[in-house]
Amino acid sequence: MKIDFQGELDPEQYQAVTAVEGPVLIIAGAGSGKTRVITYRIAYMLEKGIPQSAILALTFTNKAAREMEERVKALTKKKLQSLTVSTFHAFGVKILRKEIHRLGWKDSFSIYDETDRTQLIKDCARETGFRMEGFDPAAAGAAFSEVKTRRRAWDGTDLYEKVYEEYQASLKAHNAVDFDDLIVKPIEVFEAFPDALAKYREQYRYIMIDEFQDTSKIQYRLMRLLADDNVCAVGDDDQSIYSWRGANYENLVQFERDWPHRKEVKLERNYRSTSTILDAANAVIAHNENRKEKALWSPSRTGGTPIEVYTPENEVEEAEFIARAVKEARLSEKVPYSDIGILIRTNALTRNLEEALLAENVPYKVSGGTSFFQRKEIKDVISYLRVIANPQDDVNLIRILNVPRRGLGRRALEHLQERARRMSGPLFAALESLASDGEAEFPERSRADALEFLQTIRGYREEMLGHRNLAAKVRKMVDGIDYWGYLVSENQHSEKAAQWKFLNVESLIQSIETWEKDPDNLDPSLFNWLNRISLITRDDLDEEADAGKVNLMTVHASKGLEFEVVFIAGCEDGIMPHARALAEGEGNLEEERRLFYVAVTRARRKLYISACRQRRRQAQAVDCAPSPFLAEIPSHLVTYYEEPEVTEEAADAVFAGLRKMWGEGVDR
Repeated sequence: MKIDFQGELDPEQYQAVTAVEGPVLIIAGAGSGKTRVITYRIAYMLEKGIPQSAILALTFTNKAAREMEERVKALTKKKLQSLTVSTFHAFGVKILRKEIHRLGWKDSFSIYDETDRTQLIKDCARETGFRMEGFDPAAAGAAFSEVKTRRRAWDGTDLYEKVYEEYQASLKAHNAVDFDDLIVKPIEVFEAFPDALAKYREQYRYIMIDEFQDTSKIQYRLMRLLADDNVCAVGDDDQSIYSWRGANYENLVQFERDWPHRKEVKLERNYRSTSTILDAANAVIAHNENRKEKALWSPSRTGGTPIEVYTPENEVEEAEFIARAVKEARLSEKVPYSDIGILIRTNALTRNLEEALLAENVPYKVSGGTSFFQRKEIKDVISYLRVIANPQDDVNLIRILNVPRRGLGRRALEHLQERARRMSGPLFAALESLASDGEAEFPERSRADALEFLQTIRGYREEMLGHRNLAAKVRKMVDGIDYWGYLVSENQHSEKAAQWKFLNVESLIQSIETWEKDPDNLDPSLFNWLNRISLITRDDLDEEADAGKVNLMTVHASKGLEFEVVFIAGCEDGIMPHARALAEGEGNLEEERRLFYVAVTRARRKLYISACRQRRRQAQAVDCAPSPFLAEIPSHLVTYYEEPEVTEEAADAVFAGLRKMWGEGVDR
């Protein structure tokens, strides 16, 4: 069955979809059908006989990549096993699995997440003699990222430079890469080995990049190396809100310089929001000077209810108002909870909102934060259990070899890895060999620590491979390695932090206990538990557990989403725009305005904005002024909220709705 491209797309979308030969820049405004255009564009290329293996589509989140791939398959009715639709970082992994040996790593490298990376940075600081009481691993990590992604260079005076050199050497010793390396290392391969670059350029002859305004300079460099002339950039400079993580909206300008003969298509028809919301968004973003001229308009949703602005006395009143309005939208207007978004500038604003939603029995989810299984203390314990279950697991063995601290640092690890290479075996076998043969090059203390570590693993392995009382055995192991003492030594500035982390370990053990006692669990073994948690991913948990809940999230996290009803909370000067962002640079005002624009354009039908007259800061009530962005919305699009009087008829209608939803047992 052929696809009717012209019939199913508006004129601008059709133009963007069918321009597949040569460079194309698609400026896709909010709600203009960007994903639809990319999906149909891939389908059009396939229909024109372009091999699926020649197409590379890059985007920024796993969810977006998954959705894009599923929509192409549904549209074409093909399996498309050779099509590459991927995030930048997943594509980097794909390259490195085949090519990283050229740089001296093994193909079985580990990818360090932020928790692992922070710990390694701390270890390297100690190794180089840094005074830990004055060391800030977050600041060091930010500097490392800037250097690695070529946003800055060491000048010979930076205190972190030696730590960085040690960090880079340690990553290689651990056969590991960090998140930045997933983009940086493929570039290193391509720049050092022209034959590798030629191979990938030959394969990927048609390249598309989604959310182009969010690409960093280093991502642009990767794309520029790979792309010939058939390259398509899809983005919107008005939605560039990630400069703090290296995104560079000026890449759109660079694209124009690199491909001056490009074709440019603007998608300005918005299929999401009412014209009231679009007029407000257009009026606000027009105050930015560094942007491409465009104005969103709705082909069908003209008019719409005014934007409601509420100015409560304080953040408690604000939260109570939002919780009541959410409930009213659910009961009176039949809006599903999952179609309601509460957007905030920073996570610090969530507490009062959460309390108010709980008080009103409104189910909600908070997006962001660290997954429980990604916390360092949890990963440490799980790594011990993985090595106990499988001593050949080099990745997890490396993680715990020096946790708690033993005389088994980087140099000992390099020695072990060299021996493992000579033996053509795993690290555990090299450790056994080294602990017993008295090699002079290996220090006596390290040999003693290695022997103690081996005995620990062997002892708990013998105990834990049974099928009973796993939780009790894990608790015994945690005590046996003195993990509490390790946490105290690692968090000398805060015993509370150590206590919190240890409580997380206890929560893990309690969850094992609950799992063991489940009558449906016929085999409560260590192997089964490890297999179970391997299958737990954050996305899976979110999709299953968070259906039917109000979405409480930062504006950054809301990018790419849309809701029937949106609340923008804390719309005050100093919060939106954020005072710290403005202090870091004058140019940040335009990015803060883009952030507000993104928040406004998440709403399909109804938008509420609240700005407190006072807000507590450091236990004191401080007077607040409304955000200057509010004044940029034309006054005829706004109404100021007043608490409605509840009439007898309205009350009867609400309770009739309740009886219909929950049965006739509901009484006034």
